[in-house]
Amino acid sequence: MHFVPCTLFVACAYALIRSGSFLGRAHWHTVLPTDASGIFGALLLVGAGAAVLGILLYPFQVRAVRVLEGYWDRWPATAGLAGVLMEVQRRRRQALSERADAAVRGGTNARRVAADAYRRMASGAPEDVLLPTALGNALRAGELSAGERYGLTTLSSWPRILMQTSDRLSEALRSARTALDASVNLCWSLLASGVLAAVALYDEPTVRWAPLAAFLLASVAYKGAVTAAQAYAGLMHVVYDLHRFDLLDALHHPLPDAEEEAETFWRVSQLLEGRPDPGLPYNHARSSAPDHTDGSADA
Repeated sequence: MHFVPCTLFVACAYALIRSGSFLGRAHWHTVLPTDASGIFGALLLVGAGAAVLGILLYPFQVRAVRVLEGYWDRWPATAGLAGVLMEVQRRRRQALSERADAAVRGGTNARRVAADAYRRMASGAPEDVLLPTALGNALRAGELSAGERYGLTTLSSWPRILMQTSDRLSEALRSARTALDASVNLCWSLLASGVLAAVALYDEPTVRWAPLAAFLLASVAYKGAVTAAQAYAGLMHVVYDLHRFDLLDALHHPLPDAEEEAETFWRVSQLLEGRPDPGLPYNHARSSAPDHTDGSADA
């Protein structure tokens, strides 16, 4: 998840330094050593540098994702840009809504266009809570609706209900999250490589395509991150569909009937957010032990 993106950046930096591009015109024939020991040393240097860089960056994985999500309000330099990009996201959503409304009354092809527009709107955040980026809106669609459909607050209940998932669902979540993190790391690596190449090669017109290619590949990696985020948000909905009652059982609360479900889960959300409800029933005799025939998920 970290090693390959870090290797890409370290290899880029190594090639630019070896070619002398920071000191003047690059000499690309000097990048690769000519003897076997030199090649082995270069591979060892790049590999070790990538490993150390990956270890240093690992604790900042959540922050790397959140920056690309668009949580920029804490920095004055980016707060204004966030407002502009949120307006762009709002107009895109409105355009999708207008396209869907215009196509829904058409023929088969028009209905297919409308269905695609509705799908794209459903995979993003509601208009009143939009974030500046497509990645942020894809993840927010799960964070603000997965549990809310049943009365649970997703952000407070997610760490608890995640412990109740089956092995198969846990593996699917882990796979989607790994794909998301890998795409985000690759995007950051390509962006950093592009900036580094732009600084080193600004005075060489014949190779100015290199940083542009890095930025183009970064945009592709970002699109992959958005796709992975949509898959992850969809799985969040599945977790609540299948395991919301397992959460009640784990917290020793009796299972409600259909009419009381939303009220019960709302009270549980109050409890998880630090506002205990004295009227919430509590039962040490667990109502229905969850049957994880394929094993409990490791959190």
